[in-house]
Amino acid sequence: MSSNSPSTAPRIPRSILPSKGKMAFLAKSLINKFTPSSSTTDLSTFTKARTPTTLFPVTDPEVDGEECLRDCDSCSVKYPRKFEVDEKEELFGHVNGWSRHVLCGTGRTDWVRDVSDEKGSLMEAFRTYNDKVENGKLMLSASNIPIDESPTVPNSSSVLLLPSFTIIENVTPTTIPDLITHILNPSVTNTTPLSPATQPHSNGTTTSSLPSQTHTNGDSHPPLPPPPTTSLPNSTSLPHGLTTRPCPHNYLILLCSQKTRDARCGQSAPLLLKEFERHLRPLGLQRDLHDTRPGGVGIYFISHVGGHKFAANVMIYRRATAPVLDGPACEIGVEGKDGKENGEGKGMGKGEAHRGLGAGQCIWLARVRPEDCENIVRYTVLQGKVLKPERQLRGGFDRSKGLASW
Repeated sequence: MSSNSPSTAPRIPRSILPSKGKMAFLAKSLINKFTPSSSTTDLSTFTKARTPTTLFPVTDPEVDGEECLRDCDSCSVKYPRKFEVDEKEELFGHVNGWSRHVLCGTGRTDWVRDVSDEKGSLMEAFRTYNDKVENGKLMLSASNIPIDESPTVPNSSSVLLLPSFTIIENVTPTTIPDLITHILNPSVTNTTPLSPATQPHSNGTTTSSLPSQTHTNGDSHPPLPPPPTTSLPNSTSLPHGLTTRPCPHNYLILLCSQKTRDARCGQSAPLLLKEFERHLRPLGLQRDLHDTRPGGVGIYFISHVGGHKFAANVMIYRRATAPVLDGPACEIGVEGKDGKENGEGKGMGKGEAHRGLGAGQCIWLARVRPEDCENIVRYTVLQGKVLKPERQLRGGFDRSKGLASW
């Protein structure tokens, strides 16, 4: 008899074989986990950026002026003398990919070590019902988004959903399953394709669709398909009194402030906030936590995102329809009396119909210091360019290019 005859193959004891029900459950779980919905995610059109300089454009002194080579010389804010971080380890390409990011409003700037361990919190509820999340990994952050002192729903708070730039109100731990099902799962993801035609320029025009799209690494890809419609759900159809509205800002800066994980995060966040606001205020772009004027830059403290040895970690989300403010727009006040930036409302940036596209980019920086803030505002926040890619860029995505760092 042949040695590879089926009759001589080792038998697996029935006691360790999974039941049919368990096998079906596992198969369904794998399908749900690894098969994205065609309405929100299309990984086939996305490419992993090979190097830090291929994901986002890098400042060039011949184009951007020699200012892009210099740190702020008027910065009076300094880190503590013994503030030291890892300067040797390679940064780019080592963050795990994520599909969506939720910021839970707590009104605080520090939290228990693992925020999802906080009893009765929204963070704990998101962890409990994480198996309901579709289309990829959910990044969960506690934040200092204020809690309404007189909420419509008792003991409720707000959640900011990214990349869709959606604020969800009247959220309690018991409403998280419905929030996930009716709002989060149907929303856009970081890898929902975004047509290059939706990218506005500083002159108000938009990029035309091209026959092919060539990345800076020499790769050529077909143009991305037009983005799907991502209108917010009708609040009257949402259960448990949940309501949604667009985040009013065009740009978001997220600063890790969790000192219970690392003292450097608690030290750096308030100092960077002060310096970012100093440079945003003359431009008319500074927004505090209670400022709901349209446009501008919202800045939030968030919980641990990993890599505190590279503090300070700064995540920058830029609306796909945000105006690109460069040249003179970065030297003068760019806000009108109505609170809107000059250039907002031009090209594809006009109207709420296009604001539903959400973030076009997330640029995740590390090793950020106060003297970096001026140029980060000028070039990264307002133009989507990176100043020190080899030293500071951890990762991110660009939906118009179809590129991500993972």
